[in-house]
Amino acid sequence: MPRRPRSPGRPRTAALSAVLALLLVPVLAACGGTGAAAGGAATLKWTSTYFPAHWDPVVSGSGAQFRELALVYASLTRVDEKGEAVPDLAESWEYDDEGDEITFHLRPGLKFSDGEPVDAAAVKAAVERAQRQQNSALHGDLTSIESVEADGLDAVFHLTQVDYQIPQLLGERVLQIASPKAAKSPAELDQNPVGAGPFVITQLIPGTKAVLEKNPDYWDAEHIHIENVELTSAPDTSTVVSGLRTGVYNFADLDPSQAGSAKKAGLDVFVQPGYNASNISLNVNKAPFDDDRVADAVRYAVNRQEFVDKLTFGYGETTDQPFPKGYVAYDPESENAYPHDPAKARKLLAEAGHRAGDIELDLVIPAEDPAAEIVQSQLAAVGITVNIKIDKNWATPFFAKDLTFSLYSTTGRDSAVQTLTAHFGPDGPLNLSSPYEPAGFEAAVAEVRRTPLDDPHYAETLQAATRAGLRSKALVFTYSSPNLFAKSPSVSGLPKNPAHLNWTGVTIGDTR
Repeated sequence: MPRRPRSPGRPRTAALSAVLALLLVPVLAACGGTGAAAGGAATLKWTSTYFPAHWDPVVSGSGAQFRELALVYASLTRVDEKGEAVPDLAESWEYDDEGDEITFHLRPGLKFSDGEPVDAAAVKAAVERAQRQQNSALHGDLTSIESVEADGLDAVFHLTQVDYQIPQLLGERVLQIASPKAAKSPAELDQNPVGAGPFVITQLIPGTKAVLEKNPDYWDAEHIHIENVELTSAPDTSTVVSGLRTGVYNFADLDPSQAGSAKKAGLDVFVQPGYNASNISLNVNKAPFDDDRVADAVRYAVNRQEFVDKLTFGYGETTDQPFPKGYVAYDPESENAYPHDPAKARKLLAEAGHRAGDIELDLVIPAEDPAAEIVQSQLAAVGITVNIKIDKNWATPFFAKDLTFSLYSTTGRDSAVQTLTAHFGPDGPLNLSSPYEPAGFEAAVAEVRRTPLDDPHYAETLQAATRAGLRSKALVFTYSSPNLFAKSPSVSGLPKNPAHLNWTGVTIGDTR
């Protein structure tokens, strides 16, 4: 068995390379539909509440839809079950002595599903498009990259600063690589995705259904045992369990409210590890949150446990940070800095000159959300009136920083630093108060970037950056809901890669 590669965090480390040792998961007993198509081909029938609105990874790759897009697109790296970067399209990489340049060595002989070569020029084109395309959701994640130099199969990243986070950053979530030929027309790519991932789309009905087949040219096709994928948009959470039970689907995203009935139906219900966190977003550039006392009053008004009890059905947990407890970036010193204290919230509002009922806010959200009703109730208890407003085009004013008050849930990033900067940085897409950032945050993040991931002081340096970010008045973290899935027992277990769905080694039914 090949040795597992070292982290390439140290300057001039030996080039990281590996053949991932992949163990086939035993086939479990079939129940309901096996997913075997005509001729015995194994078919994954996945229904998702996160069916991609866009198939251009530059537009859609940063949200929960990256899991579906990963069927089509591969990336330079991916994460293993420890959340560490391991090879994907790049078979190895190394930093220079200063830590401000990193070279990725691509696997030879790879091609996109349109026949174009997977080379350094394709990587360069992908980075530049993510940085420059007007509707890119990724440009804020790539600020450490100044330029990319393409030399055959070697992609040399010249960085704006020392940054040892790059291998973790450039995984499935932030840089899924499309064929540069297809990406010349982003609108066409959006409807006809072309990547170098494990599957190729053969039919796409926008917003409804995608049919895919195994990509024989995928670099690890030997360990992909699923022949076909039928991905559909879940019509309603209440219908998912019945569809799984009758074999219409054999894999599904699952709402926590359906977990009990799924278990009673004999389905496998499991939690895939992740970095999910929900928050209340405040715009401190707008009244009344331009007064720190009002922002803090909201913090003390929030009862996090109520979100968990009412929304997660025993599967979630409270959080006051963008990371779960036990994760390397979670800062124990910041835990419970703002405990539930309605009396203190009312006192702060009074000190700011507000009587009960003085403040009336519009809470703008994209769709009905019971979390909004909890926020409405909890703030009413301290004298703040909240009107819930649904705007289906919510993303436009949110990312333009035009809203005053909103809710947001994130799936995090594989790089903890990118999670921090997305929330607290001056250009962070999740920072409704841009360009505001808390004092000391920029310096703390720069120190983390300069610290190799295998440095003995990395954890404490990272937690200090989390602590600096949490001084922000712009975000109130509430709870974490898990990545919850259900499947027919005919689908074998998935690797426990945090936040990702990895189909390597997964089997369906009897595929002999």
